[in-house]
Amino acid sequence: MRLFRHSLAVAAIALMLPVLNAQQPASQKPILYGAPITLERAKVAAAAAAAEAEKNGWLMAVAIVDPAGNLVYFERADSTQTASLQLAIDKARSAAMFKRATKVFEDQVAAGGLGLRQLKNPDVMPIEGGIPLLVDGKVVGAIGVSGGMATQDGQCATAGAALLH
Repeated sequence: MRLFRHSLAVAAIALMLPVLNAQQPASQKPILYGAPITLERAKVAAAAAAAEAEKNGWLMAVAIVDPAGNLVYFERADSTQTASLQLAIDKARSAAMFKRATKVFEDQVAAGGLGLRQLKNPDVMPIEGGIPLLVDGKVVGAIGVSGGMATQDGQCATAGAALLH
C-alpha cells in the first residue's frame, strides 16, 4: 500500500512538472528580448487586432507595450466596456514580462493545484488575450486585447501578433 501511494505521488509530481516550470524547457534556446517595438510597428499590430474585432462585431481595447511592459500604443473601440481598458494593458504587460502568452497562465490556473500560485503574482494576468510580439525570434513587446470573451480576445491578439513575426 505504501509503495502504491509513493508511485501515485511520483506520478502526480511528474504530471505537474510542466505547470511547475513556467520557463522554457531546458532543451529549447531561451527567448531573448530585442529592441523595443517602434510606435509605427505598434500601430500596425494594433490595427490588425482592431480590424479582427471589427470584422466580428466585437468592441475591444488594444494595448501594445515594450519588453519591460511600458505602454507604447493604445486604442479602443467606442463603447468598449471600461474594465477592458486596464485589462488589455495588464495582459500585454504580463505577456511581455514573462515572454509567454497569457493563455499559458490561464491554463495553469484552470488546472488548479500549483497553478493557482499564479493568482498571487501581481504581474500575472491569467486570462487569454496577451501575446508576446516577436521580431527575428526576439520579444520586442506584447499585445493585449480585452473586451470580449477570452477566446475572442485571444483571436484578436493573434491577428495583431501575426503581422510582426
